[in-house]
Amino acid sequence: MHGASRRNDDGLSALLQPARSTAVVDIGANPIDGDPPYKPMLQSGLCRVTGFDPHPQALAQLQACKGAFETYLPYAVGDGGSHTLNICRGIGFASLLQPEPKTLTHFPNFTELGRVVDRLPLDTRRLDDIAEIEHIDLLKIDIQGGELSVFRNGRSKLAKAVAIQTEVSFVPLYEKQPVFGDIDLELRSLGFIPHMFVAINKKMIAPMMGPNPAAAFNQLVEADVVYVRDFIQAEAMDSEQLKHLALIAHHCYASFDLALNCVHHLASRGAVAPDAKNRYVALLQANRPKVAGGRL
Repeated sequence: MHGASRRNDDGLSALLQPARSTAVVDIGANPIDGDPPYKPMLQSGLCRVTGFDPHPQALAQLQACKGAFETYLPYAVGDGGSHTLNICRGIGFASLLQPEPKTLTHFPNFTELGRVVDRLPLDTRRLDDIAEIEHIDLLKIDIQGGELSVFRNGRSKLAKAVAIQTEVSFVPLYEKQPVFGDIDLELRSLGFIPHMFVAINKKMIAPMMGPNPAAAFNQLVEADVVYVRDFIQAEAMDSEQLKHLALIAHHCYASFDLALNCVHHLASRGAVAPDAKNRYVALLQANRPKVAGGRL
C-alpha cells in the first residue's frame, strides 16, 4: 500500500508540476491525536511543515521526531496579546481559555482531565506577523478554542491558502469559547466552504457511566472539519492555488473528485497538459480502482 501511495504521489506531482512544495502550517501540532493528514505528503517530500506548540512537553516530542522538511517553533499563535496557557491534567485540554467547570461535570472524567495543574504566562503572535511563514496552502489548527482568534488575525497569510482543517466545538468546554457557527461564518467570509468531517467526537452525558468512560452515545462535543477554498468560484484561484488544492485533496483527504475538478480547470487554462484529466483518471484507476463506492 505504501508503495502504491508513493507512485501516486510522484505521478500527480509530475502531472501538476507546482512551482514549490506545498506549504503546511500546523498550529497546535501536539501529536497526541495520531498521524496528521499531511503525513503522506511529508513522507514523499511533497510538502514542508511549519508547526507551532507552546506546550513544553508537546514541543519536545515534536522536536525529537522531526524530519528534514519540518520546523517546530514554541510560539503561541493568537491575537498578539499576553495570555496564560492553562496546562491541564489531560494534555489535550491545554488552552489559552479557562475550562468551564459546569460544562465539564456533564461528561465522564472531564472534570479531572480539565483540572488546571499549571499556568504558563506567554505572549501570543498574530499569524500575519510570523516571519517564518512565507506561504500557507494547508492550515491545520487545533488549539482548544483559540481558532477563531487565529483566523481573525491571519487574514493576510490566509488569503492564498486553499484548505483549512480546524477543530470546531458544539458544546463549549471553555469559558467564552467560540462554537461551530462562529468558525463557519468566519471561514466563509474568507472564501472557504465546508468540505468534509475528518473526525466527529461524541461523548457520553453524565451521570451515565459505563465500564468505558470514553464510550459515547449521540452528544456531539467536537469535530475536525476541512474547509476548502470555494471551488465553485475556481476562476478566483490562480493556477498555483489549484495545483496545491489538488495535491492536498488527493493525498491528505482522498477527495479525488475535488482533485479532478482542479485538474479540469488547470487543463482549461493551459496550465497543465491538455490530456491531464485523462492521465489523472488513469493514475487513479491504476492505484485505487474503487473510489467512493464505484469504479472510475
